[in-house]
Amino acid sequence: MENFNPKKQLKLYGLDHLRALAILLVLGFHYQSFFPHPLWTEWFDTIGWTGVDLFFVLSGFLISSQLFAQIKKGNSISLKTFFIKRFFRILPIYFFIVGIYFLFPIFREKEALPPLWKFFTFTQNFGLDNKHFGTFSHAWSLCVEEHFYLFLPLILIFLQGRNLFGKSYWILIALFIIGILLRIYIWNIYFSTSVTDASRTDWSQLIYYPTYTRLDGLLAGVSIAALNQFAPKIWDKISKWGNYLILLSLVLLTVIYFFFVGTDYYSSVWGFPLISIAYGLLVAGAISPSSFLYNWNSRITTLIATLSYAMYLFHKGIIHIVQGLFAKSGIDANSNLTLLICIALCIVVAWLLHISIEKPFMKMRDKIIGQKI
Repeated sequence: MENFNPKKQLKLYGLDHLRALAILLVLGFHYQSFFPHPLWTEWFDTIGWTGVDLFFVLSGFLISSQLFAQIKKGNSISLKTFFIKRFFRILPIYFFIVGIYFLFPIFREKEALPPLWKFFTFTQNFGLDNKHFGTFSHAWSLCVEEHFYLFLPLILIFLQGRNLFGKSYWILIALFIIGILLRIYIWNIYFSTSVTDASRTDWSQLIYYPTYTRLDGLLAGVSIAALNQFAPKIWDKISKWGNYLILLSLVLLTVIYFFFVGTDYYSSVWGFPLISIAYGLLVAGAISPSSFLYNWNSRITTLIATLSYAMYLFHKGIIHIVQGLFAKSGIDANSNLTLLICIALCIVVAWLLHISIEKPFMKMRDKIIGQKI
C-alpha cells in the first residue's frame, strides 16, 4: 500500500468529496443567517460553521504533504517556489473579490467593511467586529491559512537546518496544548461564567477568529500528513480501516453536535480540538484505499471541489443580491426555489471565475516555476 504522493497520485477522489462537503456546510450556515430563509436550513446554524474546520484540516494535510515529500527525498524546501505556488493559487481571485466588495456596495451583505489594509495584510481576523464590520467577514479563515502558509515552511527549514526534524512532533503536541490553554485563559479572563448575547461579539473576537486559537484543524492535517509520509508501517495498518475511520468520525461528530457546539466553556475550550480530530479521522479515511470515499469518482463533487475556493469567497454577496431582488419582485424568498437559485448562481459564477482568473494564473504559475503540481 503506497503513501500519499502529491505528484504520483494526482487525484484523490476522497478529498474532493470532503471539499464539496465543507463548502456545502459553509453555504448552508451562511444562508440561514440571512433573512428570510427556509426553516429547515436553521439546522446548519449548529454544525454548518464546522465546514471551515474541515477546510483547515484539508489545507494542513495537503500543504504539509507537499513539503514533507521534499524533506523525505532529502531536498531543501524552496521558499521561492512554495510562495510562488501559494501566491498564484490564492491571491489573484482573492484580490478580485476584495475589489468587488470595495467598488460595488450593492455586493456587500452588511453595512460596513473593515479597513482595506486589513485585507491586504491578512490581519482582518484579529479584533474582527462581526456585528459592526461583518461584510466579507468570512475572509477571516483565509487569514488563518495565510499565516499557516507563512510559518510552516519557515519552521520546517529551521528544523532541517538544526537536525531537529525527527523531534518535530513535539511542536505539534505543544501547539495543540497551547491552543487549549489560551482558550482557557481567555475564557477565565473575559467571560468567567457564560457568554451572553451582549458578549457574543467579544467571544468571536477573542476565541473564534484569532489564528492562535484556531490552529487545531491545521495541526490535525499536518499530523495525518506526517504519519502518511514518515511512519509508513503505522499508516499501512491505519489505512486498512478506512471505512471504520469514517464511521468513527461520524460518531464523534454526533457527540460534538449534541455537547460541544456553542459558546459555553467546554465548547470554547474542547470543541475546536474535538472537531479537528473528528475531521482528521474523516480525512484519514478519505485517503485510505480501503474506504468507499477513496474509490468513489463523482464528477459532481469534483466540480464543486474545484470551484469551492471561488464559491467560498463570494457566496455571501450572491445570496444578498438574489434575496434583495426577489424581495423587490414579491417572490417568496423563504422558498427552497430561492435557495436552489442561489446555489446554482454560486456554481455558475464560480465556474466563470475559475476559467477567467484561476486557470490563467495557474498556467502562469506553472510557466514561472517550470513544473506542475
